[in-house]
Amino acid sequence: MKSVMIVGVGGQGSLLASKLLGRVLLDEGYDVKVSEVHGMSQRGGSVVTYVRYGEKVYSPIIDKGEADFIISFELLEAARWTEYLKTDGTIVVNNQQIDPMPVITGAMEYPKDLAAKMKAAGFNVDVVDALDIALKAGNPKASNIVLMGAFSKYLPEIPYEVWQKGIEACVPAKFLELNKKAFDMGREL
Repeated sequence: MKSVMIVGVGGQGSLLASKLLGRVLLDEGYDVKVSEVHGMSQRGGSVVTYVRYGEKVYSPIIDKGEADFIISFELLEAARWTEYLKTDGTIVVNNQQIDPMPVITGAMEYPKDLAAKMKAAGFNVDVVDALDIALKAGNPKASNIVLMGAFSKYLPEIPYEVWQKGIEACVPAKFLELNKKAFDMGREL
């Protein structure tokens, strides 16, 4: 069984990312459990979704030290959830920084060198400039699909065509070509 956590800040597209991942895994014949989104997603707060898959999965819940992967749409969110990652786990993280309320109010500073600190803690960290790539693809909101493209390389057993079918099933038709382009740009990193 494998476990993936998708973390970010409300409004970054984590729900679409988890829907896409769940769809792709189901299409490949896995038993898949996807949790509901937790957090203050409509208010810009921390959001986490659990995706577990394998031959037979009984619960979507991931305990500390069980996640094989964390896909994070924001650096601080990646750091916040590392205790859930296995010691040999991988973090695919957008290098974007979104200031939480204590930073906005001046009560705290945004932590420095988070990617380096996560690497120093022994985690495999793949930093992606998803926002810049999404802008080049045509829309900054496609950052989530750029990250999913980058993450897809960690699941080589899932054919490219299955990912494309998943995007077609999950993304509205008017945004389909943009999202396919964003996925391809992330995958080519």
